[in-house]
Amino acid sequence: MAAGDHPGTHSTVIRAFGPGRVNLIGEHTDYNGGLALPFAIARGVTVEASPRRDGEVRVHARDPDERDAFPAAAPERADGWRAFVRGTVAELRAAGVEVPGAELAFWGDLPAGSGLSSSAALEAALSLALLALADAQEPDRVALARLCSRVENEWVGAETGLLDQLASLCSEEGSALRIDFATLALEAVPLDLRGWQLATLDSGARHEHAAGGYNARREECREICARLAIEHVSRADPDAADALPEPLARRTRHVLEENARVDAMVTALQAGDLAAAARLLDASHASLRDDYEAGVPEVEAAMRACKDAGAAGARMVGGGFG
Repeated sequence: MAAGDHPGTHSTVIRAFGPGRVNLIGEHTDYNGGLALPFAIARGVTVEASPRRDGEVRVHARDPDERDAFPAAAPERADGWRAFVRGTVAELRAAGVEVPGAELAFWGDLPAGSGLSSSAALEAALSLALLALADAQEPDRVALARLCSRVENEWVGAETGLLDQLASLCSEEGSALRIDFATLALEAVPLDLRGWQLATLDSGARHEHAAGGYNARREECREICARLAIEHVSRADPDAADALPEPLARRTRHVLEENARVDAMVTALQAGDLAAAARLLDASHASLRDDYEAGVPEVEAAMRACKDAGAAGARMVGGGFG
């Protein structure tokens, strides 16, 4: 993530990069006060920003027909990718950052809806570019992740947790990031694959958090907490969880067992036991498919293709439902 003067011009040009992420294990645990183990990847989204004197923000996406313009001081709501840009400007200004008029362009090599968190990558790159353009001090990265999450929750309409934003903003090269969402404690876990490889395969089924089953699962988890009088599903007593009606009992079982799998994965990585890590991926997938019901036929076909090609373990990655 870098800033600098564009050669050959008198205008300052800022470039910021937000990486995508793969979540090794710990799915649908972030908004439930649990554990996850994501890592950032080399692919991501780049935002280029330069100042405008008229107080307007003008945006150009990769497609020349995809443009937007709005006053920096008063962004109004919009749909699609425009909601990310307007929401980021609005949330930064609400946090006291005097975002100036700006010319923005963004591009990247993360396919939208592919489960690699192009949304959080865009939010991270936008916020870093606009902070630099405003000559504002960068806040704590956890606080910045919270701001990006508000953009997605309140402007885009997707009730995502903090996993993607923390992974994009706080990961270290060569390590996964253990996140405890109850405390927001972060721990770098060396990702030494010892000759093994991690690969992602696109199932071909697109997803949108704001339009899919993701928000329905969030509502179910709120109901679980209300029934058990707890703050987060991760705090559920297993016996009390088993007494819940279906599908709430299965949703709770997934969260509790997935939390245990995260720490088991940390132990496996530290011991160099990649065979155990592979088995944990398989178990996570079965739980996401059967207990959390986040799968679709295309993802199951991709899973079979991975295993038929010799994968030791595999699971769906991302929020699911595509």
